[in-house]
Amino acid sequence: MPVIDFHIHTYDYPIQGPPEFIEFMNRELRGSFDDFVRARCNAANYLKVLDEAGIDYAVILAELAPVTSAIASNEGVSRLCAGTSRLLPFASINPFLTDHLDRELERLIVKEHFRGVKLYPTYQFFYPNDARIYPLYAKAQELGIPVLLHTGSSVFPASRIKYGDPLYLDDVAVDFPELNIVLAHSGRPFWYDRAFALARFRPHIYMELSGLPPSRLMRYFPELERVGDKVIFGSDWPSVPTLKENVAAIRALPISEEVKTKILGGNAARILKLT
Repeated sequence: MPVIDFHIHTYDYPIQGPPEFIEFMNRELRGSFDDFVRARCNAANYLKVLDEAGIDYAVILAELAPVTSAIASNEGVSRLCAGTSRLLPFASINPFLTDHLDRELERLIVKEHFRGVKLYPTYQFFYPNDARIYPLYAKAQELGIPVLLHTGSSVFPASRIKYGDPLYLDDVAVDFPELNIVLAHSGRPFWYDRAFALARFRPHIYMELSGLPPSRLMRYFPELERVGDKVIFGSDWPSVPTLKENVAAIRALPISEEVKTKILGGNAARILKLT
């Protein structure tokens, strides 16, 4: 079974983003964000990082939230992933920048060959059950692609955490019963219980672990094994210093080897339709 990182970021160069975000990233990286993006946000480096961690595939996320973070354009992500089957592009659609969300999603999936879409409610400022987003959900369900959504908190200065409550996605799960919905960050830190309950109750809602220290997962989710079919590994790189340690920490969890295999790749492979 492959090991899959469902949550890796990239950014366009030259950087386009609010100064507060760039300053935050300078502090987070303890160096120049500009230098980091120029040197490391490329396919060769991503593949090197994956090889060092023993990861077979990675989802590379576009990000269109110009008020909150730096731009990772769909075009840039498409170019980055074009030369290898190991980097899987996920599109970004901002409901305030695009009128026909369903048409844009169909274009990106069918013509540009993206594998899914990432939505950023806390960065783009909308509630996930807003009726404006429903045409996108309907098209994603029709196309059979997963929708990854940021849930929970964010440390970015301009983000608005109120939009990150995973409970809003219960409406979406009911109204689109065949849509695979992936909760990035599993509601951290306010709504772990809600993310867990939704993964239990709704057959197509998944918890994704990016940004959570793997060594603390059993503290956050004491019954993690109970939803072993609904949990997906993700790192949130480059916000985490090393992927290798994260993978090792998942392998060290006091749960069955079968569930570890599902978390590290089996569940993601199923909804991504990897053969």
